[in-house]
Amino acid sequence: MTKEITTELGKIAVSDEVVATIAGLAATECYGVVGMASRTIGDGLAGILGKDNLSRGVEVVLDDAELVINVYIIVGYGTRISEVARNVVERVKYLVENATGVTVKKVNVTVAGVKLNKER
Repeated sequence: MTKEITTELGKIAVSDEVVATIAGLAATECYGVVGMASRTIGDGLAGILGKDNLSRGVEVVLDDAELVINVYIIVGYGTRISEVARNVVERVKYLVENATGVTVKKVNVTVAGVKLNKER
């Protein structure tokens, strides 16, 4: 599915993959997020995805010309999960809206796992 933005200069088409990649990068920039988790059971729900697979941890749905973004993350042990999730919601919404010009209706965060730091 592609989101189209019409301006006086023409049309801009933004694919779901682009939105998902922007959302994945935004999420991984947040303190406490150690990685993205796969959104499908077949890939292993708690498996940490690499930087080249960030979009696999994000699901993008178009709802009444607005986006609903589902983000699947893994947080670091010892962080406050509610604060990490709140920061992810705010960061993803802000960056996707600024980069694409499409309104983000909702960002849902699923914490798929907690990873212990190797330093401990």
